[in-house]
Amino acid sequence: MPKLEPVQFAREVRQEVARVTWPSRKETLVTTGLVLALSSLAAVFFLVVDQIIQFVMRLVFGF
Repeated sequence: MPKLEPVQFAREVRQEVARVTWPSRKETLVTTGLVLALSSLAAVFFLVVDQIIQFVMRLVFGF
């Protein structure tokens, strides 16, 4: 079983974090905006599809 060395672990974590390419503020805002817009678009799409299916079911079953 490997020996646990917290100091070495912390050092390796700092090295890995230093290698990460962090997005800029602008990239983060653009990405967040796209996620919100596409989520809204998907919600509207599924709302419309649900309404169409509901309409067809009412015609078929006469409710």
